[in-house]
Amino acid sequence: MLLAAVSSSVAVATATVPVRRGNVVGIGAPYTTTGTGVVAAAAAWDNQRCSSSSGASKVQSSLATFRSSSRRSAAVQSPVSCLLFSSRLGGEIRMGVTKKSLGGVALHTHKRLSSSIRAQAADGEVVEELVATKQAVSSSSSSSSSSGGIVLPAVGVACLGAILFGYHLGVVNGALEYIAKDLGFAADPVLQGWVVSSTLAGATVGSFTGGSLADKIGRRRTFQLDAIPLLIGTLLSANAAGFQAMVIGRILVGFGIGVSSGVVPLYISEVSPTEIRGALGSVNQLAICVGILLALIAGLPLVNNPAWWRSMFAIATVPALLLCLGMAYSPESPRWLYKQGRIAEAETAARRLWGKAKLETALADLKESNSDAGASEDAGWGDLFSRRYRKVVGVGMSLFLFQQFAGINAVVYFSTNVFRSAGIASDVAASALVGAANVIGTAVASSLMDKQGRKKLLMASFSGMAASMLVLALALSWRSLEAYSGTLAVLGTVSYVLAFSLGAGPVPGLLLPEIFASRIRAKAVALSLGVHWISNFMIGLFFLNVVKRFGVSSVYLGFSAVCVAAVLYIANNVVETKGRSLEEIERELSPAV
Repeated sequence: MLLAAVSSSVAVATATVPVRRGNVVGIGAPYTTTGTGVVAAAAAWDNQRCSSSSGASKVQSSLATFRSSSRRSAAVQSPVSCLLFSSRLGGEIRMGVTKKSLGGVALHTHKRLSSSIRAQAADGEVVEELVATKQAVSSSSSSSSSSGGIVLPAVGVACLGAILFGYHLGVVNGALEYIAKDLGFAADPVLQGWVVSSTLAGATVGSFTGGSLADKIGRRRTFQLDAIPLLIGTLLSANAAGFQAMVIGRILVGFGIGVSSGVVPLYISEVSPTEIRGALGSVNQLAICVGILLALIAGLPLVNNPAWWRSMFAIATVPALLLCLGMAYSPESPRWLYKQGRIAEAETAARRLWGKAKLETALADLKESNSDAGASEDAGWGDLFSRRYRKVVGVGMSLFLFQQFAGINAVVYFSTNVFRSAGIASDVAASALVGAANVIGTAVASSLMDKQGRKKLLMASFSGMAASMLVLALALSWRSLEAYSGTLAVLGTVSYVLAFSLGAGPVPGLLLPEIFASRIRAKAVALSLGVHWISNFMIGLFFLNVVKRFGVSSVYLGFSAVCVAAVLYIANNVVETKGRSLEEIERELSPAV
């Protein structure tokens, strides 16, 4: 009876508010943002609950204070205030009623209030105050949810794996000449090629292994195990006395970065709040770019100290150790814990990551996403090609195929020759310019990811890459442009790298964990990244032969055509994931069959 009286009284109070049209803020929003009337009523309630023994008198007195305050304060003349005050009452009443029951009363009140608003609405009019209040409350709630936990430090620790990814890819490029001279194979280009490509071979194996490990032992333990080959491989490379030790070290390092290339975006996507998941996800690509730049900087002393290459490898042990130690204090992915049936641990991890504000909503999403039969079971590799998942898995693999065959590695490989033709003789200056363009573009993409959306950035990125490749092809083939070929080649290269870093670089690694269902997420990401590494290896192996046969200009035209095809494919097959929880995306893309 008492609860029915609360619900009825609040509905009556709402009926006197002159409202036209608008959306009602959810009950869980902070009541202190709506105005002094609600605060005054809440204070009156706090004072009376200590002196009055009757639950009914508490409600009646507080509602009277609320009505009086609303007449004095224009800020309360909104149904939002009524809702928030009713939530305050529901939270304070303790008459042997469970929290679950109170939630039902709050929902009942919300529904009756919404009906009252609709009944009083006039055609074509909108209450601006209500909309503004909703936006303010939503902003406040979003801010509190994103800053209430330790998600940023956890993402920072995970990104150490991405920094190592970039560092180990870049460290051998500047040091290879000195390594070959020191270890006695400077005259054998095949052996030098093996030092480079052995890392890619190890990364291919690691990318497939990482998915299974992440499913079996969790994301956090996988990071810690991954630090072992990264440490051992780095130390072997740094102390190598011959070719074989160097190659074994590079294979182990490649295995480690292959694992981290899949687990880092997987972990970030699962621990990031929805409203900033895009920005945090793109930090992965930014960290890779930073790692490459750090490798370039680490190579500067080589000119005066040829033996410095050993120190360049040894430096990489520091972030590997920090990754292992940092993950000991970072929370496990709540989504993985919930899938394993470890509900209490999932709740604890969610509270640590996101704070109390988002805990209830997050757990409700997790429960719903695991409600399907078999959702708590890890998928096998064959399940990735089942009728339920094959389309979305195909999208994941296609994005990385487009990314690699759009020519990014070819542009990086040939950037030095292109800059030399333009009169820039310094290899370091050429590499630094390309690396700076990559970092700047990725930083800009981080700020746009949650505003413009993943799909728009992807399409704009591939469009810019297509145009840049066309400029490069024309600059290298048209005789009428010969006088400007160097300048156009530099502009085309830099604009291509900028366009790549705005979308084609960071978005696939972010988008894939978002579009894959929870039970296939780790393995599907691993499969897609396996396609990435295999494509990367093939381009490195065959690119020079293709260029010799068809010419650089024709190859670049082919890359431009691939970019155009990517735009068309994305327009018809990729969905926008901005501002949507992983569970919402899963329900749309992977419905139960």
